[in-house]
Amino acid sequence: MTEAAELPEAPEQARKVFGEYFPEAVRYAELLADAGVKRGLIGPREVPRLWERHLLNCAVLSEVVPEGVTVCDVGSGAGLPGIPLALVRPDLKITLLEPLLRRINFLQEVVELLGLDHVTVVRGRAEEMLGKLPQVHVVTARAVAPLDRLAGWGVPLLRPYGEMLLLKGDTAQEELDAARAALSKLGVVETSVHHVGEGIVDPMSTVVRVEVGESPGGVRFAAKRAKAARTSKTRRRR
Repeated sequence: MTEAAELPEAPEQARKVFGEYFPEAVRYAELLADAGVKRGLIGPREVPRLWERHLLNCAVLSEVVPEGVTVCDVGSGAGLPGIPLALVRPDLKITLLEPLLRRINFLQEVVELLGLDHVTVVRGRAEEMLGKLPQVHVVTARAVAPLDRLAGWGVPLLRPYGEMLLLKGDTAQEELDAARAALSKLGVVETSVHHVGEGIVDPMSTVVRVEVGESPGGVRFAAKRAKAARTSKTRRRR
């Protein structure tokens, strides 16, 4: 039986990034290294690099998130990037959206233990949430699927003129170029690639920004959104 990897001490950059919420960040790292590994949410080999590769890598996403907006973290898994983002940005209202029960249980425990009152945990698949969740300003995700598929899930959850902020790897630009036709059909009007976390993470985190116009999801989702709105009104009358 392989001995569990030990969580390294938090780097100095973590104190700088998480500020007054640094103790909560440490507690979250401990939970990931313990319960997160035992429940199969992260691999044991990730424990030695939890801070640099996971917590800090996700926390620096805050550099491109506007102030005071609503955020939905799609396919949140063990809470990445949603929970690090919540720790550095108490001004945000964040929904962690995840379909698997064991992950949902972990997320709920983390949110309660860390006292994250501005975070809500919702069980479900993004493609089933149209009309069930309020539209948000920002959708986040962390490399849970190819860009065109991610956009198909996340764009319909956005408010008009909202944006998806996706943590991607070295091939972000190539993936973006390959997905342009699919993104256009979803009502995307602007795309860009950003590098964040200078002086904090090395290499810097890569973020793909996908901005929509007045019709998130495009023509394809217009009828679905209208139907969802009618259904919601009917339920309220009852």
